Amino acid sequence: MAKYAGPDDVAETSGTPTPQGQRFSITRMARLLTVSTSGFYEWRKRRAADTLTPRQQRRADLTVKILAVHADSDGTYGSPRITDELREHGERVNYKTVAKIMAEIGVEGISPRTFKVRTTVVDPDASFPPDLVSREFDQGRPDAVWTTDFTYLTCGEGDMYLCAIRDGHTRRVLGHAVADHIGADVVEAAIEQAVAVRGGRVRGTILHSDRGGEFTAGLTGKACARHGLRRSMGATGICWDNSPSESLWSTFKHEFYYRHIFARKTELVVAVDNWIDRYNTTRRHSAIGGISPIRYEQSLTTASANAA
Repeated sequence: MAKYAGPDDVAETSGTPTPQGQRFSITRMARLLTVSTSGFYEWRKRRAADTLTPRQQRRADLTVKILAVHADSDGTYGSPRITDELREHGERVNYKTVAKIMAEIGVEGISPRTFKVRTTVVDPDASFPPDLVSREFDQGRPDAVWTTDFTYLTCGEGDMYLCAIRDGHTRRVLGHAVADHIGADVVEAAIEQAVAVRGGRVRGTILHSDRGGEFTAGLTGKACARHGLRRSMGATGICWDNSPSESLWSTFKHEFYYRHIFARKTELVVAVDNWIDRYNTTRRHSAIGGISPIRYEQSLTTASANAA
């Protein structure tokens, strides 16, 4: 007798029965099963529509993965960083494809915008160290130049200030301190933390800042002298003379700080600590090959060991 191989495999003849040992025609099968031929074709059309092509399936898979990476970044990553993350996990994809999918599903990263509360107050009686950097903050190696600055924060219990020190080459935040005031003691705390991170091997490193009184103060000068740090200062009121610090504050505030409300000072301090840890260990940075600062420093150590 003739065999039935299922609706997808039946021959589409004019209704004439097929020879013995072959399939029935659509018309005959519809008559034997008491269904209409139009109903069968409608069913097949719906089934075809529900079955994704390989290209459609690939697109759907990428969409799911893009959403996952975007969520893991707390909604901050745009297409370049998401692409880097996907590639690291074995995906063969380009930035344009990721950007197009993100646009289609209405997902976007955070673009920092310029905003600054003035925190620099110059001591009129202070003497200023020379500018040893001339805006060349990345001099091709770690610990050549460190940059430092303050930024204004607030919480339910009052105003707070964050001082941070960052390596000009690796972009790693080496030291930071949060306090309810701007002062040389806060700068000293950040310096001590940065020096400890580098194991005390910082003699000759340039510490560049603006001309704020907290940086020209004697306590800051003594801390720098104690560890062999060379003080450097840019011009007052010219943001480009300390642009790495401005960039750090922009990233911190737009990717994290402006998106949260902090009730207590202790809550704010913990939040800052956690963000800086994530910035150093996880957040991808375009200037160092799309990887985190600590991973970049590890790659430099590995390359140096291999060359030795």
